[in-house]
Amino acid sequence: MKAKSALILIMLFSSATSSPLFSQSQKDDILVTVAGEKISAGEFLNIYTKNNVNNQVIDKKSLEDYLELYINFKLKVKEAEDLGMDTVKSFIQELNGYRTQLAQPYLTDESVTDQLMKEAYDRMLTDIRASHILVRVAPDAGAADTLSAFNKILDIRKQIINGKDFAEMAVTYSDDPSSKDRPSSPNRPPMKGNKGDLGYFTVFDMVYPFENGAYQTSPGEVSKPVRTDFGYHLIKVTDRKKALGKVMVAHVLVIFPENATHEDSIRLQEKASAAYNEILSGKDFAEVVRKYSDDKGTSEKGGILPWFGVNRMIPEFIAQVSKIEKIDDVTPPFLTTYGWHIVKLLDKKEIGTFEERTAEIKQKISRNDRGNLSKDKFINNMKTIYDYREYPDNLKAFDAVVDDSLLTASWNPSVAKGMTKPLFTLDGMDYTQEDFAGYLAKNQKNLSSEPSVKEAVSKVFKKYTEEMIIRYEDSRLEKKYPEFRMLMKEYRDGILLFELTDKKIWSKAIQDTLGLQNYYETHKDNYTWAERIDATIYTVTSADVVKTVRKLVRKNTLKNDILSQINQDSLMILTIVNDKYERGDNELTDSVEWKVGMSSNIVNEDSTSFVMIHQILPPGYKLLSEARGIITADYQNYLEKEWIKDLRAKYPVEINYTVLDSIK
Repeated sequence: MKAKSALILIMLFSSATSSPLFSQSQKDDILVTVAGEKISAGEFLNIYTKNNVNNQVIDKKSLEDYLELYINFKLKVKEAEDLGMDTVKSFIQELNGYRTQLAQPYLTDESVTDQLMKEAYDRMLTDIRASHILVRVAPDAGAADTLSAFNKILDIRKQIINGKDFAEMAVTYSDDPSSKDRPSSPNRPPMKGNKGDLGYFTVFDMVYPFENGAYQTSPGEVSKPVRTDFGYHLIKVTDRKKALGKVMVAHVLVIFPENATHEDSIRLQEKASAAYNEILSGKDFAEVVRKYSDDKGTSEKGGILPWFGVNRMIPEFIAQVSKIEKIDDVTPPFLTTYGWHIVKLLDKKEIGTFEERTAEIKQKISRNDRGNLSKDKFINNMKTIYDYREYPDNLKAFDAVVDDSLLTASWNPSVAKGMTKPLFTLDGMDYTQEDFAGYLAKNQKNLSSEPSVKEAVSKVFKKYTEEMIIRYEDSRLEKKYPEFRMLMKEYRDGILLFELTDKKIWSKAIQDTLGLQNYYETHKDNYTWAERIDATIYTVTSADVVKTVRKLVRKNTLKNDILSQINQDSLMILTIVNDKYERGDNELTDSVEWKVGMSSNIVNEDSTSFVMIHQILPPGYKLLSEARGIITADYQNYLEKEWIKDLRAKYPVEINYTVLDSIK
């Protein structure tokens, strides 16, 4: 609740687009000065206009009321500053955390992000089934190894184009171990190879270059070589279909035993057919599951499987589920490598609109390898804007002072001391060899797999230039973008206001028990009860036991004993609620005569109730314990008003009423 209140205050006093009502000179007129801070009419009116969400006609009364709120806000922020709360480490860390998040859209190319989001959504609407052949080559492999792998994948593709079977070529040549049969090991049973078949997948299921290759290839065709961090791939798309989305199904599974004979196959098919015929005849699906299914993990749950998407089941299963059009429809028996299945569709979540999926897609892009595309374009734009220039000869000279110790994370940057030639310049500033040496030393971990010292330096240098470019642009955001500067001010003031208000109002009202007690005693007349009854409401869903319940109540049987006797088979037969009620609190207590004793039955459509009135309570004061929530809230409002009085007395406030009148 407190966080929400702080957020409201942040939004209440945030920046907005300029109002067209004033000339520039009128906007610059000082409307109010709060503790020495001058606030122009334009600044105030922008805030007022932004928060006038109902587009009400501006009048002097609403302006004056809003101005008072705004002054109070400014006074609280000033108090927080004077208390040094803006210098506290925790505040600085929290604000920097928000700044990092808010700066992200300014440090990427949003046009690229928009294109990637639209592309991702379009692909989300289609599921693809594909097979692949992989020739492994490391992402940082040398030129010779890369060329060798590329020539090998080209030769494989040529053979497939000339008529070789893709699946057979995958078994023979693919470096993906799942393509081949694998013998058993101490930790797993033997596994049959997939011959390159990856099954169905959709956007974000694969690395981006592979996803591109698949979605850009027509069914039945074989792609050109696709390079990923794993190596070179050939992709054959075997199916494209409308996206499945997420589904929940129940199934009957008749499992094939290992080494099944022909007679076994016939018997199991007949078993699946018998199960299907019982379903068609109207028998409950869950009963059929319990009778026929060999999937012991789900048979006692009616065969229900957890929600799944297109990439979570074998492709033959997905293909059949995708054909089910309506909820509660059931497939005929179909065969997979596991056996015979019968599937019932229980529920389905469609893909939804682009607007519904926007936040999710944007988040996935930021965590996916395609997110680098936006960053790369941003870096290139910044290089142009800030006249980025590299000096390769100076980098070559720097290479001479770096040795093999870099690959063991033990290189000492002191060997580059005094090397002041620039490796690159950015906006006229030099980034020297010595500067890079310090960065390289801090980032020399995890370089042991690099093929050479030179390539390790090159890799870190690329990271260094990108980081320095982003850092430089980040340092200029407040100057370049007024809206970002104002947004940061909103967050700064909002965090300060939250912390100080918590200290002065929220936490104090809860922790200051003596102050709360004194406030309650002074304002007791505000917290009173009207006439009430202490009553118990008995509600019975079975008319057959109403008399029994009334009899037990007359005998003063304890509540738990009544419940245990009546609710032996079902917890829903009897409910008992005891409370104190004023007029208007409860329809049942309002409907009976207020006198001590048991009411007559109150018959509803699906239940019968009666009320036992134990005591009629006269009007009186509420105890602090009975109304602590509302009393605490009122005490907080009281503390707020007293705090504002103190701030108004402590800090000068000057309103220029001539300017205020001119706004109207």
